[in-house]
Formats: sequence, C-alpha cells, structure tokens
Amino acid sequence: MKTLNYLETRPSSRYDEFDPNQDGDKNTKFADLIIDGRSLYQMLRKHDRVPSLGWGVQEHQRNMIDYFLLKKQHDYLYYRYPLLVCPWCGDEECGFISVYIEREDDMII
Repeated sequence: MKTLNYLETRPSSRYDEFDPNQDGDKNTKFADLIIDGRSLYQMLRKHDRVPSLGWGVQEHQRNMIDYFLLKKQHDYLYYRYPLLVCPWCGDEECGFISVYIEREDDMII
C-alpha cells in the first residue's frame, strides 16, 4: 500500500517579526509547503534556501506553478523541479534543492 501525504501551502517568511537576525538581511516572504502538517522550509532550514513558490515576478511564479502541476518541463532540469532556491534572488545558479515529480494516474509521486 502506498502512503498518501497531504500537501498544502501556507504564507511564511524567513524570519518572524521579532527575530534579531532579520536586521540587514532580506526577509523573503514565500508560500511554504506543508507536508502532513510539517513545514518543508523548517525541515530544511539549515540549507538557507526558501520555497520557490509565492514570491518573485509574476512570470517566474507562473513557471513554478506550471512545473509543479506538470504542465511544463523545466528548461534544463527536465523532470526535476526547483523546490528550494536562493532567498535573495531565487536564481538556481546560486544553488537549489530540487525534486523529481511524476504522475501515475491520479497520484503525484
């Protein structure tokens, strides 16, 4: 039997309003991916990357959404999609964490 996970998004940011580390640093606001109630950003925070959804220019966001919905293949990652990206610019050249996504009937793997 396959395990089914519940995925949702939730508005979030790198720092909360009282965090002293946000002074002089970019407090990127993004759409956090919540998997079975757990924040992906918090689970992988040590890598200093933020989710690729919910911030950046509109065209970039449209591409990210199309990637995750498997409507469009990434230009050079093909079937891998940038999940967490640079919190300053979102550019994949600064480093990223990607995920392989495929569809099997009505299931996303």
